[in-house]
Amino acid sequence: MGSRPLWQKLQALQCHFTWDFEVKDKIEAEHILQTLALKVEHTEYRNRGIYLATKAYLYHIRGCYKEALASLQEAEDVLKRDHPINFSRQVLVTYGNYAWVYYQLVNYEMVELYLGRVRQICRSLSSPEPYSAHVPEVHAQKGWSLLAVGLRNGEEAKKCFQMALRGDTSNLEFQAGLAISAHARWTHSWSDDDREEATRLMENVVHREPRNMEAKVHLAGLLKFTDSQRAEWLAGEVVRGSRSPEVLRQASKLYKRASLPRAISILRQAVALAPSYHLLHYDLGICYRDQIERGERSPEGEEESRAAAIQCFKRAVEMDPLSLFPRLQLANMYIRKTPHNAEELYRNLLEELPTASKRCQQAIYRHWGDFLLHQKGLKQEALEMYQAGYAVPGDHTWEKKQLKSRLLKLAVMFQGDRREAVYCFVRERENQAPGKGMENLGDTAGPEAQT
Repeated sequence: MGSRPLWQKLQALQCHFTWDFEVKDKIEAEHILQTLALKVEHTEYRNRGIYLATKAYLYHIRGCYKEALASLQEAEDVLKRDHPINFSRQVLVTYGNYAWVYYQLVNYEMVELYLGRVRQICRSLSSPEPYSAHVPEVHAQKGWSLLAVGLRNGEEAKKCFQMALRGDTSNLEFQAGLAISAHARWTHSWSDDDREEATRLMENVVHREPRNMEAKVHLAGLLKFTDSQRAEWLAGEVVRGSRSPEVLRQASKLYKRASLPRAISILRQAVALAPSYHLLHYDLGICYRDQIERGERSPEGEEESRAAAIQCFKRAVEMDPLSLFPRLQLANMYIRKTPHNAEELYRNLLEELPTASKRCQQAIYRHWGDFLLHQKGLKQEALEMYQAGYAVPGDHTWEKKQLKSRLLKLAVMFQGDRREAVYCFVRERENQAPGKGMENLGDTAGPEAQT
Protein backbone atom coordinates (compact mmCIF):
# COMPACT_ATOMS: atom_id res chain seq x y z
CA MET A 1 0.00 0.00 0.00
CA GLY A 2 1.36 3.44 -0.96
CA SER A 3 2.06 6.19 1.52
CA ARG A 4 -0.41 8.95 2.35
CA PRO A 5 1.80 11.89 3.38
CA LEU A 6 -1.07 14.27 4.18
CA TRP A 7 -2.78 11.65 6.34
CA GLN A 8 0.42 10.98 8.23
CA LYS A 9 0.89 14.68 8.93
CA LEU A 10 -2.72 15.00 10.10
CA GLN A 11 -2.19 12.16 12.56
CA ALA A 12 0.57 14.18 14.24
CA LEU A 13 -1.72 17.16 14.97
CA GLN A 14 -3.07 17.99 18.43
CA CYS A 15 -6.79 18.44 17.89
CA HIS A 16 -10.19 16.83 18.40
CA PHE A 17 -9.69 14.51 15.43
CA THR A 18 -6.61 12.88 16.98
CA TRP A 19 -7.66 12.99 20.64
CA ASP A 20 -9.48 9.94 21.97
CA PHE A 21 -13.06 11.14 22.46
CA GLU A 22 -15.93 8.80 23.24
CA VAL A 23 -18.64 10.39 21.12
CA LYS A 24 -20.68 7.34 20.24
CA ASP A 25 -22.65 8.55 17.25
CA LYS A 26 -24.60 11.37 15.63
CA ILE A 27 -27.25 11.16 18.35
CA GLU A 28 -24.77 11.81 21.15
CA ALA A 29 -23.11 14.52 19.07
CA GLU A 30 -26.44 16.32 18.79
CA HIS A 31 -26.98 16.11 22.57
CA ILE A 32 -23.55 17.57 23.27
CA LEU A 33 -24.07 20.35 20.73
CA GLN A 34 -27.15 21.48 22.66
CA THR A 35 -25.30 21.79 25.94
CA LEU A 36 -22.25 23.32 24.26
CA ALA A 37 -24.38 26.16 22.90
CA LEU A 38 -25.18 27.15 26.47
CA LYS A 39 -21.56 26.77 27.55
CA VAL A 40 -20.41 29.11 24.80
CA GLU A 41 -22.92 31.73 25.91
CA HIS A 42 -22.48 31.46 29.67
CA THR A 43 -18.95 30.20 30.36
CA GLU A 44 -17.13 31.76 33.31
CA TYR A 45 -13.78 31.33 31.57
CA ARG A 46 -11.96 32.42 28.42
CA ASN A 47 -12.56 29.04 26.82
CA ARG A 48 -15.27 29.90 24.31
CA GLY A 49 -12.78 29.37 21.49
CA ILE A 50 -12.14 25.75 22.36
CA TYR A 51 -15.85 25.12 22.88
CA LEU A 52 -16.48 26.41 19.37
CA ALA A 53 -13.69 24.21 18.01
CA THR A 54 -15.32 21.27 19.82
CA LYS A 55 -18.61 22.13 18.14
CA ALA A 56 -16.86 21.94 14.77
CA TYR A 57 -15.71 18.39 15.54
CA LEU A 58 -19.25 17.40 16.54
CA TYR A 59 -20.63 18.92 13.35
CA HIS A 60 -18.11 16.75 11.47
CA ILE A 61 -19.53 13.65 13.19
CA ARG A 62 -22.99 14.68 11.99
CA GLY A 63 -21.65 15.29 8.48
CA CYS A 64 -22.39 19.04 8.65
CA TYR A 65 -19.19 20.48 7.19
CA LYS A 66 -20.53 23.93 6.36
CA GLU A 67 -21.47 24.39 10.01
CA ALA A 68 -18.11 22.94 11.08
CA LEU A 69 -16.18 25.52 9.06
CA ALA A 70 -18.39 28.33 10.34
CA SER A 71 -17.78 27.23 13.92
CA LEU A 72 -14.01 27.13 13.35
CA GLN A 73 -14.09 30.64 11.88
CA GLU A 74 -15.99 31.84 14.95
CA ALA A 75 -13.49 30.02 17.19
CA GLU A 76 -10.57 31.76 15.48
CA ASP A 77 -12.25 35.18 15.86
CA VAL A 78 -13.00 34.55 19.54
CA LEU A 79 -9.45 33.42 20.25
CA LYS A 80 -8.07 36.60 18.68
CA ARG A 81 -10.24 38.70 21.01
CA ASP A 82 -9.82 36.61 24.17
CA HIS A 83 -6.11 35.79 23.81
CA PRO A 84 -4.36 38.54 21.85
CA ILE A 85 -1.01 37.96 23.57
CA ASN A 86 -0.71 34.20 23.09
CA PHE A 87 -3.07 33.71 20.13
CA SER A 88 -0.62 31.51 18.22
CA ARG A 89 -0.45 29.00 21.09
CA GLN A 90 -4.22 29.09 21.58
CA VAL A 91 -5.08 28.56 17.92
CA LEU A 92 -3.07 25.37 17.33
CA VAL A 93 -6.05 23.08 18.02
CA THR A 94 -8.39 25.15 15.84
CA TYR A 95 -5.94 25.09 12.92
CA GLY A 96 -5.59 21.34 13.36
CA ASN A 97 -9.37 20.95 13.16
CA TYR A 98 -9.40 23.12 10.05
CA ALA A 99 -6.88 20.81 8.36
CA TRP A 100 -8.94 17.72 9.20
CA VAL A 101 -12.25 19.20 8.04
CA TYR A 102 -10.73 20.26 4.72
CA TYR A 103 -9.23 16.79 4.37
CA GLN A 104 -12.74 15.32 4.68
CA LEU A 105 -13.85 17.76 1.96
CA VAL A 106 -10.94 16.65 -0.29
CA ASN A 107 -9.62 20.22 -0.39
CA TYR A 108 -5.95 19.31 -0.10
CA GLU A 109 -4.73 22.84 -0.88
CA MET A 110 -6.45 24.14 2.25
CA VAL A 111 -5.13 21.16 4.22
CA GLU A 112 -1.59 22.16 3.23
CA LEU A 113 -2.34 25.78 4.15
CA TYR A 114 -3.34 24.92 7.73
CA LEU A 115 -0.61 22.33 8.13
CA GLY A 116 1.80 25.08 7.16
CA ARG A 117 0.35 27.43 9.76
CA VAL A 118 0.68 24.77 12.46
CA ARG A 119 4.25 24.02 11.39
CA GLN A 120 5.16 27.70 11.49
CA ILE A 121 3.78 28.08 15.04
CA CYS A 122 5.55 24.94 16.25
CA ARG A 123 8.81 26.24 14.78
CA SER A 124 8.37 29.58 16.56
CA LEU A 125 7.87 27.69 19.83
CA SER A 126 11.06 25.67 19.20
CA SER A 127 9.07 22.45 19.28
CA PRO A 128 11.08 19.38 18.28
CA GLU A 129 7.98 18.07 16.48
CA PRO A 130 6.84 19.84 13.29
CA TYR A 131 3.08 19.47 13.85
CA SER A 132 2.62 19.51 17.62
CA ALA A 133 3.76 21.56 20.59
CA HIS A 134 3.34 20.45 24.17
CA VAL A 135 2.33 23.80 25.63
CA PRO A 136 0.01 24.42 28.60
CA GLU A 137 -2.67 26.05 26.43
CA VAL A 138 -3.14 22.90 24.35
CA HIS A 139 -3.30 20.63 27.40
CA ALA A 140 -5.94 22.88 28.97
CA GLN A 141 -7.97 22.98 25.76
CA LYS A 142 -8.03 19.21 25.65
CA GLY A 143 -9.22 19.24 29.28
CA TRP A 144 -12.08 21.65 28.56
CA SER A 145 -13.04 19.60 25.48
CA LEU A 146 -13.16 16.36 27.46
CA LEU A 147 -15.41 17.96 30.06
CA ALA A 148 -17.67 19.38 27.36
CA VAL A 149 -18.11 15.94 25.81
CA GLY A 150 -19.07 14.32 29.13
CA LEU A 151 -18.44 14.30 32.87
CA ARG A 152 -17.39 10.68 32.47
CA ASN A 153 -14.09 12.14 31.22
CA GLY A 154 -13.29 13.78 34.53
CA GLU A 155 -10.24 11.65 35.27
CA GLU A 156 -8.67 12.23 31.84
CA ALA A 157 -9.49 15.95 31.94
CA LYS A 158 -7.89 16.19 35.37
CA LYS A 159 -4.63 14.83 33.94
CA CYS A 160 -4.75 17.45 31.18
CA PHE A 161 -5.10 20.34 33.61
CA GLN A 162 -2.37 18.93 35.83
CA MET A 163 -0.04 18.92 32.80
CA ALA A 164 -1.12 22.47 31.92
CA LEU A 165 -0.37 23.66 35.46
CA ARG A 166 3.13 22.18 35.32
CA GLY A 167 3.89 24.75 32.64
CA ASP A 168 1.88 27.62 34.16
CA THR A 169 1.42 27.05 37.89
CA SER A 170 -0.35 30.35 38.62
CA ASN A 171 -2.97 30.20 35.85
CA LEU A 172 -6.34 30.63 37.58
CA GLU A 173 -8.36 29.18 34.72
CA PHE A 174 -6.23 26.03 34.67
CA GLN A 175 -6.78 25.73 38.42
CA ALA A 176 -10.53 26.11 37.90
CA GLY A 177 -10.41 23.45 35.19
CA LEU A 178 -8.62 21.11 37.56
CA ALA A 179 -11.30 21.67 40.22
CA ILE A 180 -14.14 21.08 37.75
CA SER A 181 -12.43 17.92 36.51
CA ALA A 182 -12.08 16.62 40.07
CA HIS A 183 -15.77 17.36 40.63
CA ALA A 184 -16.66 15.52 37.41
CA ARG A 185 -14.62 12.52 38.52
CA TRP A 186 -16.46 12.47 41.86
CA THR A 187 -19.87 12.51 40.13
CA HIS A 188 -18.95 9.15 38.64
CA SER A 189 -17.06 7.52 41.50
CA TRP A 190 -18.99 8.92 44.51
CA SER A 191 -15.96 8.10 46.66
CA ASP A 192 -15.17 10.07 49.81
CA ASP A 193 -11.57 10.63 48.71
CA ASP A 194 -12.67 12.13 45.39
CA ARG A 195 -15.25 14.30 47.15
CA GLU A 196 -12.66 15.63 49.60
CA GLU A 197 -10.20 16.45 46.83
CA ALA A 198 -12.86 18.14 44.69
CA THR A 199 -14.08 20.15 47.70
CA ARG A 200 -10.59 21.40 48.50
CA LEU A 201 -9.91 22.45 44.92
CA MET A 202 -13.33 24.06 44.48
CA GLU A 203 -12.98 25.97 47.77
CA ASN A 204 -9.81 27.54 46.37
CA VAL A 205 -11.59 28.59 43.18
CA VAL A 206 -14.51 30.15 45.04
CA HIS A 207 -12.13 31.97 47.38
CA ARG A 208 -10.28 33.50 44.42
CA GLU A 209 -13.37 34.07 42.27
CA PRO A 210 -16.34 34.83 44.56
CA ARG A 211 -18.53 35.72 41.57
CA ASN A 212 -17.93 32.40 39.81
CA MET A 213 -21.41 30.88 40.01
CA GLU A 214 -20.47 27.62 38.32
CA ALA A 215 -17.81 26.95 40.96
CA LYS A 216 -20.26 27.93 43.71
CA VAL A 217 -22.96 25.53 42.59
CA HIS A 218 -20.43 22.68 42.34
CA LEU A 219 -19.10 23.50 45.81
CA ALA A 220 -22.63 23.56 47.20
CA GLY A 221 -23.24 20.11 45.75
CA LEU A 222 -20.07 18.82 47.39
CA LEU A 223 -20.82 20.41 50.77
CA LYS A 224 -24.41 19.20 51.07
CA PHE A 225 -23.07 15.98 52.61
CA THR A 226 -20.91 17.66 55.26
CA ASP A 227 -22.10 21.27 55.71
CA SER A 228 -25.71 21.56 54.61
CA GLN A 229 -26.12 25.06 56.02
CA ARG A 230 -23.28 26.50 53.93
CA ALA A 231 -24.40 24.48 50.92
CA GLU A 232 -27.84 26.09 51.17
CA TRP A 233 -26.29 29.55 51.49
CA LEU A 234 -24.15 28.97 48.39
CA ALA A 235 -27.14 27.69 46.45
CA GLY A 236 -29.07 30.84 47.36
CA GLU A 237 -26.17 32.96 46.11
CA VAL A 238 -26.22 31.09 42.82
CA VAL A 239 -29.97 31.44 42.31
CA ARG A 240 -29.80 35.17 42.96
CA GLY A 241 -26.68 35.81 40.92
CA SER A 242 -26.62 33.45 37.92
CA ARG A 243 -28.15 33.89 34.48
CA SER A 244 -26.88 30.54 33.24
CA PRO A 245 -29.72 28.03 32.63
CA GLU A 246 -27.40 25.08 33.29
CA VAL A 247 -26.02 26.53 36.53
CA LEU A 248 -29.59 27.21 37.70
CA ARG A 249 -30.53 23.64 36.77
CA GLN A 250 -27.72 22.37 38.96
CA ALA A 251 -28.83 24.68 41.78
CA SER A 252 -32.38 23.34 41.59
CA LYS A 253 -31.09 19.85 42.38
CA LEU A 254 -29.80 21.11 45.73
CA TYR A 255 -33.34 22.03 46.78
CA LYS A 256 -35.11 18.88 45.56
CA ARG A 257 -34.89 16.96 48.79
CA ALA A 258 -35.90 19.80 51.15
CA SER A 259 -38.27 21.85 48.98
CA LEU A 260 -39.69 20.65 45.69
CA PRO A 261 -41.69 23.89 45.21
CA ARG A 262 -38.42 25.85 45.46
CA ALA A 263 -36.71 23.52 42.96
CA ILE A 264 -39.66 23.92 40.58
CA SER A 265 -39.50 27.72 40.92
CA ILE A 266 -35.77 27.76 40.06
CA LEU A 267 -36.31 25.51 37.03
CA ARG A 268 -39.09 27.77 35.77
CA GLN A 269 -36.66 30.68 36.14
CA ALA A 270 -34.17 28.75 34.00
CA VAL A 271 -36.81 27.81 31.40
CA ALA A 272 -37.57 31.51 30.95
CA LEU A 273 -33.91 31.98 29.99
CA ALA A 274 -33.63 28.93 27.71
CA PRO A 275 -37.09 27.58 26.77
CA SER A 276 -35.67 25.10 24.24
CA TYR A 277 -33.19 23.44 26.63
CA HIS A 278 -34.63 19.94 26.97
CA LEU A 279 -32.99 19.05 30.29
CA LEU A 280 -34.84 21.87 32.07
CA HIS A 281 -38.19 20.37 31.04
CA TYR A 282 -36.94 16.92 31.97
CA ASP A 283 -35.91 18.04 35.45
CA LEU A 284 -39.22 19.83 35.94
CA GLY A 285 -40.98 16.58 35.09
CA ILE A 286 -38.83 14.76 37.65
CA CYS A 287 -39.86 17.28 40.32
CA TYR A 288 -43.57 16.76 39.58
CA ARG A 289 -43.02 12.99 39.59
CA ASP A 290 -41.30 13.27 42.97
CA GLN A 291 -44.26 15.27 44.30
CA ILE A 292 -46.48 12.29 43.53
CA GLU A 293 -44.09 9.71 44.97
CA ARG A 294 -43.60 11.69 48.20
CA GLY A 295 -47.25 12.56 48.58
CA GLU A 296 -46.34 16.26 48.23
CA ARG A 297 -48.81 16.87 45.48
CA SER A 298 -49.63 20.15 43.84
CA PRO A 299 -52.39 22.23 45.44
CA GLU A 300 -54.78 20.82 42.84
CA GLY A 301 -53.95 17.19 43.63
CA GLU A 302 -52.10 14.16 42.33
CA GLU A 303 -53.65 14.10 38.89
CA GLU A 304 -52.58 17.69 38.25
CA SER A 305 -49.02 16.82 39.27
CA ARG A 306 -49.15 13.79 36.98
CA ALA A 307 -50.46 15.87 34.09
CA ALA A 308 -47.73 18.46 34.69
CA ALA A 309 -45.05 15.74 34.73
CA ILE A 310 -46.36 14.23 31.49
CA GLN A 311 -46.44 17.63 29.84
CA CYS A 312 -42.85 18.36 30.89
CA PHE A 313 -41.56 15.01 29.65
CA LYS A 314 -43.40 15.51 26.36
CA ARG A 315 -41.79 18.92 25.98
CA ALA A 316 -38.38 17.40 26.69
CA VAL A 317 -38.99 14.82 23.95
CA GLU A 318 -40.15 17.55 21.56
CA MET A 319 -36.97 19.53 22.24
CA ASP A 320 -34.77 16.44 21.85
CA PRO A 321 -36.64 13.52 20.23
CA LEU A 322 -33.62 11.20 20.43
CA SER A 323 -33.13 11.57 24.19
CA LEU A 324 -33.93 8.35 26.02
CA PHE A 325 -34.54 9.27 29.66
CA PRO A 326 -37.54 11.59 29.06
CA ARG A 327 -39.22 8.74 27.16
CA LEU A 328 -38.52 6.32 30.01
CA GLN A 329 -40.07 8.73 32.49
CA LEU A 330 -43.01 9.37 30.19
CA ALA A 331 -43.68 5.64 30.07
CA ASN A 332 -43.51 5.55 33.87
CA MET A 333 -46.13 8.30 34.07
CA TYR A 334 -48.42 6.45 31.63
CA ILE A 335 -48.54 3.28 33.75
CA ARG A 336 -51.35 4.30 36.08
CA LYS A 337 -54.00 5.29 33.54
CA THR A 338 -52.78 4.00 30.18
CA PRO A 339 -50.49 1.01 30.82
CA HIS A 340 -50.87 -0.08 27.19
CA ASN A 341 -49.20 3.17 26.11
CA ALA A 342 -46.43 2.58 28.65
CA GLU A 343 -45.83 -0.93 27.34
CA GLU A 344 -45.70 0.23 23.73
CA LEU A 345 -43.19 2.93 24.62
CA TYR A 346 -41.02 0.46 26.55
CA ARG A 347 -41.05 -1.99 23.63
CA ASN A 348 -40.03 0.77 21.25
CA LEU A 349 -37.14 1.62 23.56
CA LEU A 350 -36.10 -2.04 23.70
CA GLU A 351 -35.58 -1.90 19.93
CA GLU A 352 -33.02 0.87 20.51
CA LEU A 353 -30.90 -1.26 22.86
CA PRO A 354 -28.24 -2.21 20.27
CA THR A 355 -27.39 1.43 19.53
CA ALA A 356 -27.92 2.86 23.04
CA SER A 357 -25.08 3.83 25.37
CA LYS A 358 -24.17 1.44 28.17
CA ARG A 359 -25.89 3.57 30.80
CA CYS A 360 -29.01 3.86 28.64
CA GLN A 361 -29.05 0.09 28.16
CA GLN A 362 -28.98 -0.39 31.93
CA ALA A 363 -31.82 2.10 32.38
CA ILE A 364 -33.99 0.43 29.75
CA TYR A 365 -33.49 -3.00 31.32
CA ARG A 366 -34.27 -1.59 34.78
CA HIS A 367 -37.48 0.19 33.78
CA TRP A 368 -38.74 -2.68 31.64
CA GLY A 369 -37.97 -5.14 34.43
CA ASP A 370 -39.94 -2.98 36.87
CA PHE A 371 -42.90 -2.97 34.48
CA LEU A 372 -42.80 -6.74 34.03
CA LEU A 373 -42.59 -7.32 37.78
CA HIS A 374 -45.05 -4.80 39.14
CA GLN A 375 -47.57 -4.52 36.31
CA LYS A 376 -47.57 -8.07 34.93
CA GLY A 377 -46.31 -10.09 37.89
CA LEU A 378 -43.67 -11.81 35.74
CA LYS A 379 -40.88 -12.52 38.22
CA GLN A 380 -38.69 -14.68 35.99
CA GLU A 381 -38.91 -12.29 33.05
CA ALA A 382 -38.14 -9.33 35.32
CA LEU A 383 -35.18 -11.20 36.76
CA GLU A 384 -33.79 -11.77 33.27
CA MET A 385 -34.04 -8.04 32.51
CA TYR A 386 -32.31 -7.04 35.77
CA GLN A 387 -29.55 -9.57 35.13
CA ALA A 388 -29.07 -8.36 31.57
CA GLY A 389 -28.80 -4.77 32.82
CA TYR A 390 -26.41 -5.70 35.62
CA ALA A 391 -24.21 -7.57 33.14
CA VAL A 392 -23.76 -4.48 30.94
CA PRO A 393 -20.11 -3.38 31.31
CA GLY A 394 -19.18 0.07 32.52
CA ASP A 395 -18.84 2.09 35.71
CA HIS A 396 -22.27 3.73 35.87
CA THR A 397 -22.45 3.43 39.64
CA TRP A 398 -26.00 4.61 40.25
CA GLU A 399 -27.62 2.35 37.65
CA LYS A 400 -25.55 -0.58 38.90
CA LYS A 401 -26.72 -0.03 42.47
CA GLN A 402 -30.34 0.21 41.40
CA LEU A 403 -30.13 -3.04 39.45
CA LYS A 404 -28.24 -4.74 42.26
CA SER A 405 -30.87 -3.76 44.79
CA ARG A 406 -33.65 -5.11 42.60
CA LEU A 407 -31.85 -8.41 42.07
CA LEU A 408 -31.41 -8.95 45.80
CA LYS A 409 -35.03 -8.06 46.56
CA LEU A 410 -36.27 -10.32 43.79
CA ALA A 411 -34.06 -13.20 45.01
CA VAL A 412 -36.12 -13.35 48.20
CA MET A 413 -39.22 -14.11 46.12
CA PHE A 414 -37.65 -17.34 44.85
CA GLN A 415 -36.99 -20.56 46.74
CA GLY A 416 -34.01 -22.88 47.12
CA ASP A 417 -31.68 -23.22 44.16
CA ARG A 418 -33.34 -20.42 42.19
CA ARG A 419 -32.72 -17.97 45.02
CA GLU A 420 -29.13 -19.09 45.42
CA ALA A 421 -28.60 -18.77 41.65
CA VAL A 422 -29.47 -15.06 41.86
CA TYR A 423 -27.03 -14.54 44.74
CA CYS A 424 -24.33 -16.41 42.80
CA PHE A 425 -24.93 -14.23 39.76
CA VAL A 426 -24.49 -11.05 41.81
CA ARG A 427 -21.37 -12.40 43.54
CA GLU A 428 -19.80 -13.37 40.22
CA ARG A 429 -20.42 -9.91 38.80
CA GLU A 430 -19.09 -8.29 41.97
CA ASN A 431 -15.88 -10.30 41.71
CA GLN A 432 -15.40 -8.95 38.19
CA ALA A 433 -15.40 -5.38 39.59
CA PRO A 434 -12.12 -4.88 41.52
CA GLY A 435 -12.42 -3.26 44.92
CA LYS A 436 -16.18 -3.67 45.19
CA GLY A 437 -17.75 -6.13 47.55
CA MET A 438 -21.09 -7.34 48.75
CA GLU A 439 -21.03 -5.01 51.74
CA ASN A 440 -22.43 -2.18 49.62
CA LEU A 441 -25.20 -4.13 47.95
CA GLY A 442 -27.92 -2.51 50.01
CA ASP A 443 -26.85 1.07 49.31
CA THR A 444 -29.10 2.42 46.58
CA ALA A 445 -28.64 6.12 47.25
CA GLY A 446 -27.60 8.13 44.24
CA PRO A 447 -28.50 10.85 41.77
CA GLU A 448 -31.40 10.71 39.36
CA ALA A 449 -30.15 9.53 35.98
CA GLN A 450 -30.04 12.31 33.46
CA THR A 451 -29.64 12.58 29.75
